[in-house]
Amino acid sequence: MHPTPAPPPRAARGREIASLAAFDRVAAERGSLAGCRVQAVDLTDRTSALLRLDTADAVFLGCPMAPEAAARVRAAGALVFPPVPGLPFDPYRGRPYTPEELFASLEEGYEATPDARAHAWSRRTTGDGDVFASMLRAIHDDAVSDALDEILDGCRVVGVMGGHATERGSVEYAGAARLGRSLARAGFTVATGGGPGAMEAANLGAYAAPFADSMLEEALVLLAKAPSFRPSVTEWARAAFAVRSRWPGGGTSVGIPTWFYGHEPPNPFAAHIAKYFANATREDGLLARSTAGVVFLPGAAGTVQEIFDNATPNYYESHGEPRPMVLVDRDHWTRELPAWPLLRSLAAGRALESRIALVDGIDEAPDALVRLRG
Repeated sequence: MHPTPAPPPRAARGREIASLAAFDRVAAERGSLAGCRVQAVDLTDRTSALLRLDTADAVFLGCPMAPEAAARVRAAGALVFPPVPGLPFDPYRGRPYTPEELFASLEEGYEATPDARAHAWSRRTTGDGDVFASMLRAIHDDAVSDALDEILDGCRVVGVMGGHATERGSVEYAGAARLGRSLARAGFTVATGGGPGAMEAANLGAYAAPFADSMLEEALVLLAKAPSFRPSVTEWARAAFAVRSRWPGGGTSVGIPTWFYGHEPPNPFAAHIAKYFANATREDGLLARSTAGVVFLPGAAGTVQEIFDNATPNYYESHGEPRPMVLVDRDHWTRELPAWPLLRSLAAGRALESRIALVDGIDEAPDALVRLRG
């Protein structure tokens, strides 16, 4: 199995329209929608424009519009994929999720949120083998990938991998948060698996980067009152939003979670959340987009898998020059789960050998990453 190649250049960017403002701008500047791809934009108030503009070879993905507008653009040579009613998500969305979107209606409890409802829909439809539902999941995930590539274009992305079980209030959680803050302050875009535990901590650190150091220390104390998403995702999420409310306007980072693990809610500290139905697409895509390297914190099966998923394209140099890999906690990766000896043996004699490092503590990881980058 070959790893996912690095995302290609964004040649289609000038044709993609994912907001009403972008639609109006293209209509005014070009006077034509020919060849455009319009994603999930409500065009019910743009009937006059749709009746007037050239729409040859345009594609409208999930865009509500008046019946006469839909008939006219089809007649003019456009493809129209209408919105799908009754879904808790938009399969044609043109941008990543925000925490506010996924946790809307949290005041009624987590089960009322779009995140929980999308997971429930996925579980219900995955089991019945409905080909239409499978198609919708695939379209959604492809749209999310496209939106994520646009967000990350030109960014120096460092992936931070770690387990979901790391609790708020622990030394390990605080360390992962400091790591995220250090990376963000160094100009990197932090990307995580988007879930709780060490993933949340790294996103929290990136969120805290613009503030004084004391902000993170205070936030850690507040979050420790709801140490885990078990037994209550609702209280866990509310604690995070309380921190965001007290310190609005935090730094930007990316979370890439999945509905495959329904027991892992997304964390609210990532500004951009690319949530997938297919975990394999999510895992491979997260690592492929970590263009500036990956830091692996202590974890279990999932993190071990990520180490070797990342090692494979580095071994074959399918992304070009191998990207740095930093494993944190010598005892964990040499004794508890000895992934380091295998990784070192795999890398021996190849370009990868000079791009891997094992460090004792989390505070050493940023310097190791910079050193490996040369």
